[in-house]
Amino acid sequence: MRIRSALAASAAALAVASCLSAATAPAAQAAGPSPSRACSPYARIDGFSDGLDKTTFQGAFVGNLSALAVDRDGTVAALSDRSQLFSLDVRKGPAAKPVRVVQLADEKGAELDSEALVADRDGTRLITSETEPSIRRYDRDGKLLGRLPVPDALRVAPAGRARANQTFEGLTLQPGGRTLVASMEEPLEGDGPDAAGHPLVRFQTWQRHGARDFRLSRQYAYPVDAGLGVSETTATGDGRLLVLERGFTPGAGNTVRLYVADPRGASDVSGVATLPGSGVRAVRKTLVADLGSCPSLGATAKQPQRNPLLDNVEGLAVTGRGPGGVLRLLLVSDDNQNPKQVTRLYELSVRLPR
Repeated sequence: MRIRSALAASAAALAVASCLSAATAPAAQAAGPSPSRACSPYARIDGFSDGLDKTTFQGAFVGNLSALAVDRDGTVAALSDRSQLFSLDVRKGPAAKPVRVVQLADEKGAELDSEALVADRDGTRLITSETEPSIRRYDRDGKLLGRLPVPDALRVAPAGRARANQTFEGLTLQPGGRTLVASMEEPLEGDGPDAAGHPLVRFQTWQRHGARDFRLSRQYAYPVDAGLGVSETTATGDGRLLVLERGFTPGAGNTVRLYVADPRGASDVSGVATLPGSGVRAVRKTLVADLGSCPSLGATAKQPQRNPLLDNVEGLAVTGRGPGGVLRLLLVSDDNQNPKQVTRLYELSVRLPR
């Protein structure tokens, strides 16, 4: 994402990956050598940082972070759900450092409930808001340039069948930049579970026509784990998607699971009124890691957690690639500006299952 060409993407990703490899959290370093950093057979945790927690930059609170993306200049864009877009420099020590912040607004100048972003190949940003929901295009300085069409059924009731604050949480561009994918956080009213009891969440796609025109296209059913919601969707580069699922149980804390999902072969459900529907083939998914199974690396939690490493993880970006197809990931938790939660950056390495 956020590229002019494949060469620019590789350069930016390698630059960020090099920076992040040096940005392991002090807590992780203090934990000393670990017999294993494995979270699963496919994933390991490389480090974390709490350096951004409860900080400010140019008068803006650096928190409420719900999405991440690698930018063309090697910085990492971090979207706050309070209508702010930060640029983070991860090259200056163990904690990321904000170097820029842009204020966002809708057509009437009001704040967004901004949850997901993509940087298009021309440098403009596509940013979702859960309110309607919507996908708007902005330039690098936060100027509103337009918006994409959204199916009526995905709009918040009474205009559609979506529940308030349960709409577009994830957004990504597939390789080549022609297919845009947005993931709903929870099912529409009237959509039921599959035969295994998994609630079915809709993933909407758009196809590019021209430089900036995206038109509505196929829609897929994704089986989310019971009790969880989809908080992020990111392209893997091979046609599949990384899907972040998370939930919260009072007294027990967060559950955060990372899946690889393959929409190829799934049915187009854009014309299916209510799921599961007859003969519908849902997106196939495979568990990559339950983050609760990662070693804690000395992390501490401000409220009960089954693993103190966990918090409300909402953002995910692929920052680089290693030998053998290993993906380097950066994740971030949304602290909701709550003293009992933390803004935490996580570094993971994953080898995707086939």
